[in-house]
Amino acid sequence: MRVLPAEPALMNLRHYRADVLMLITALIWGSTFVAQRLGMDHIGPFLYTGLRFLLGAITVMPLIWLLRKPAKRDAQPRMSKAMLLGSIALGAVLTMGINLQQIGLMFTTVTNSGFITGLYVILVPVFGLFIGMRTHRGTWAGAVMALVGMVLLSVTADFTVAPGDWLQLVGACFWAVHVLLVGALASRYDPILVSFVQFLVCAVVSLTLALIFEPISLIAIQQALPAILYGGILAVGVAFTLQVVAQKDAITSHAAIILSLEAVFAALAGWLILGETLTPRGLLGCALMLAGMLTAQLVPIYLDRRKQATVAVQQEPAGHH
Repeated sequence: MRVLPAEPALMNLRHYRADVLMLITALIWGSTFVAQRLGMDHIGPFLYTGLRFLLGAITVMPLIWLLRKPAKRDAQPRMSKAMLLGSIALGAVLTMGINLQQIGLMFTTVTNSGFITGLYVILVPVFGLFIGMRTHRGTWAGAVMALVGMVLLSVTADFTVAPGDWLQLVGACFWAVHVLLVGALASRYDPILVSFVQFLVCAVVSLTLALIFEPISLIAIQQALPAILYGGILAVGVAFTLQVVAQKDAITSHAAIILSLEAVFAALAGWLILGETLTPRGLLGCALMLAGMLTAQLVPIYLDRRKQATVAVQQEPAGHH
């Protein structure tokens, strides 16, 4: 009796594990919007962000050694001027994105914040046009759906938009730039080291802004500590690590769907913990935004696979079955 190889089963197991890890990541990131809001009951937005990312940097620090790859003879050094400059630039973009999100949460709901931030997945291919990336029709279809959804969610009956929603939208632009920069840096340099540097930059800049603009009290920091710990250790340290581990075995289409659920988890957490509710119009807007995010990510993947399959069939030698 011939024994079938166990490799496909092992591959499936790795894919399922990656899906579960990404689902946990999306759940942590979505629920962190609530921690961000609750942290500001006691301390200012810059102080919360600074302490959170300082804690995140400390959490990630041991991974620099634990997850390092054995050095190859012709490999680039882990620390280089280009790597440091790129990581500092990445940290500056992260600082803008996260602080706009944090300040925006003072003027809008957790639900709106989660869904509008999620628009970065559509903005990535749109911004990619400026650096020569190709954009599929599916991306534009998704962008239109998401835009209609955002109008339904954010624009009130008297045609006004909450200032927090505008801040989240500008923040989403920075998140899109952040994703493009991560793509350029993570393939060349150690992603854990790059992340550690960007977290540190974000912490230093945010804490400096807090010293200039915000009152600082140890009692207030103690009161905000649960939210700081959740946002720092879980959302930055743990979720980031899970994402890095998961993406080694992740199927792109699965990753796109699961990470888009971050916005849904934000809305659920806002409802469960803060008692936030949505009007039927707002619910329709959220549904359209989620559909747009998924369309923008999944349609290009499907079209690329179909194109590759067509090319493979055309290149197959005649008579070979």
